[in-house]
Amino acid sequence: MADNPNPDLDLPEMKGPETAAPAEKPKRKGVKRRIFLIGSALVVGGGVFGVWWTDSSARARGNSLIGGEGKSAFGSVVTIAEDDTVTVFSPHIDFGQGSQTALGQMLADELDAAWDKVTIEQAPADLAFANTALAKGFLPSMAGDFAAGLLPDAVIGIMARSMPLMITGGSSAVRFTGELAMRRTGAAVRAALVAEAADRLGVPESELTTADSKVAHAKSGRSLRYGELAAGAAERSLSSDPVLKTREQWKLIGKPVPRRDIPAKVDGSAVYGIDFKLPEMRVATIAAAPVRGGKLQSVDEAPALAVKGVEKVVKLDDAVIVVAKGYWPAKKGLEALSPQFSDGGHAAISTPAIYAAQAKLIDGGKPDGAFGEGDVDAAFGSPGAKLVEAEYRVPFLHHAMMEPFALTGHFKDGTLHLWGGLQDPLTTRSRAAKAAGLEVDQVVFHPMIMGGGFGRRFPDIVEIIDQVAVLAKQVPYPVKLVWSREEDVTHGTYRCQSLAKLKGCVKDGKIAALRIDYAQGDSAEGEVPFIYDLPATSRRHFAYRTNQIDGPWRSVNATQLGFYTESFMDELALAAGEDPYQFRRKHLAPGGRHLKVLDEVAKRSGWGSPLPEGVGRGIAIVESFGTIVAEVVEAGVKEDGSPKVLKAFAVVDCGTTVNPLNADAQIMGGLIMGLSSAIGEAVTLDKGAVVQSNFSDYPILKAADAPPAVDVHFIESGAKTGGIGEPGLPPASPALANALAAATGKRMRNLPLLTQAKA
Repeated sequence: MADNPNPDLDLPEMKGPETAAPAEKPKRKGVKRRIFLIGSALVVGGGVFGVWWTDSSARARGNSLIGGEGKSAFGSVVTIAEDDTVTVFSPHIDFGQGSQTALGQMLADELDAAWDKVTIEQAPADLAFANTALAKGFLPSMAGDFAAGLLPDAVIGIMARSMPLMITGGSSAVRFTGELAMRRTGAAVRAALVAEAADRLGVPESELTTADSKVAHAKSGRSLRYGELAAGAAERSLSSDPVLKTREQWKLIGKPVPRRDIPAKVDGSAVYGIDFKLPEMRVATIAAAPVRGGKLQSVDEAPALAVKGVEKVVKLDDAVIVVAKGYWPAKKGLEALSPQFSDGGHAAISTPAIYAAQAKLIDGGKPDGAFGEGDVDAAFGSPGAKLVEAEYRVPFLHHAMMEPFALTGHFKDGTLHLWGGLQDPLTTRSRAAKAAGLEVDQVVFHPMIMGGGFGRRFPDIVEIIDQVAVLAKQVPYPVKLVWSREEDVTHGTYRCQSLAKLKGCVKDGKIAALRIDYAQGDSAEGEVPFIYDLPATSRRHFAYRTNQIDGPWRSVNATQLGFYTESFMDELALAAGEDPYQFRRKHLAPGGRHLKVLDEVAKRSGWGSPLPEGVGRGIAIVESFGTIVAEVVEAGVKEDGSPKVLKAFAVVDCGTTVNPLNADAQIMGGLIMGLSSAIGEAVTLDKGAVVQSNFSDYPILKAADAPPAVDVHFIESGAKTGGIGEPGLPPASPALANALAAATGKRMRNLPLLTQAKA
């Protein structure tokens, strides 16, 4: 038995490796560290020459997998066919975020390809397509810009393959893959095409121009299509530092291009993992131990086998699976069973107990990490300082994917094939191989589009991979395992439950010092920037874990840290007798990006203008994933006491907006998701088990309760490109809480707000 990681909570001892829950960390949280360690080992031990050969071999393999008769491959990223068709291969999975189209725009713009001849496909789940651009993008935040710049691309490439790295998450597709891979590859291929055309036409490269998939020589009136030049250009070495277009030269970047994935999703021809079928395929469903960490003790298989269509019952250490000729007989067979599970020693865990233990942990004053500047304690005790203290709480949050988990496996001739939608194809292969007792080369993963993800589909925290790998080896036919909605809700890897205690003091209308103490699994330091300029700050993390797996949830730690900080900023403004907007202005750098975003959202929302009685206006600003977002919410209270959002405004500085049409949708979707989680969403625990089981008791914001419209505006600052899929979410909850406080005079510090409003 392992030591209880939270000795202040009167619980039985938490189990160790067999539960996996407390020890596991989401993949996205560990990417930076793994890149740094692997890179250091390679530079010290392998030498650049050996690494370069491995890198070039990987590119050759990648080109062989996507190239073929009649089409030439470049950099394992793009092919050009003889008929001028350009196919862009994205290492990122499509789960509704629209990044595939944006990546295609970025490459096609630099390539000067005709957009109507461009298609975008999913890159194969092969090590040759490990995402070097992600490794390169994360490196500066780990090792610093100077140190990161010392590593050759070849070294970074083998780092990506060693991890292996092919994730979709962290709002990284456009800002890393787009900027560092797609644009550069497009520009390098265009240069190779121009060089090939110059040789064929016998003219200087400087006299040639490119447009619409052609290289033209104006003086002679001659031109060559890309399809004619591709084979020869593919024999040339691509520049590792090509000349990129300036903003003024862009033709596709920054344009509201319709997304390529939408038509198939509208007409129903798009195939998700839950839709996938194979001849002779069976369908299975599963029931795992209600308490995470519990084990299957016993089950009588006979009642399930008596159900028509049921063929097999499979027992796992912590679950039971029923295999049938279809989903409904499998579900009926499962419902006929009465499996007995242990509670893993976690029966004393409950939501109130967790909050109590987190508060006691903070009061103990022994943080696992402490950051900040200045002497906050001295400032708190200074003459004339007005102290403000508050405690905030946020619950576990479910990812609520539209498509529950569905993964198909077929073990045949020594090879395990898998079909489904997950956020990292390469790690999916590795995890499946380990579970099945196979080598990685014996596993083939076929990535599919996903019906939502929000961080839940990272393979490191996806149990269905193990389940299907084990199941597929026990049956002679293909089998698709489908989690019911109830299984999906009760066995999630949730956004962590977290508690924070904030203390600040104001003096002469400004903040003199601020301390943020928060208890949760992982630290947010280095992930969520602290944007305000204060004389003294202290940010302390107190590590706390339960039997649940803390998983990355859309915008990760920026959700709770954003709620804590921006709600408390309004409390400090009230103590100082200042307007919340003007109060924030005082603590932001003059002329900086943050101030411009804040000013613009205040202007667009009509900040300071009269509001109807019973309506309040709230403001919040949060930076995450390299993007700054400020939001204003107008809200009131319905007759039943629940919040009603009337208007919402968002202003965004992501540096460059690659596709405004899709970016607008992403910010709007993030804001709505933030409002939904703030108003009514919560996963609670009782006796170690999740209480909620479906959307009936885990309410998602309905269209009728959403703001009628969301005003979204982008500031094209030209700063380093930031993410777009996640940053719209964090400011929503504090902006709403601040609006309700303004409307009612009552500060609600615990989420979800609906629970407090009806209390």
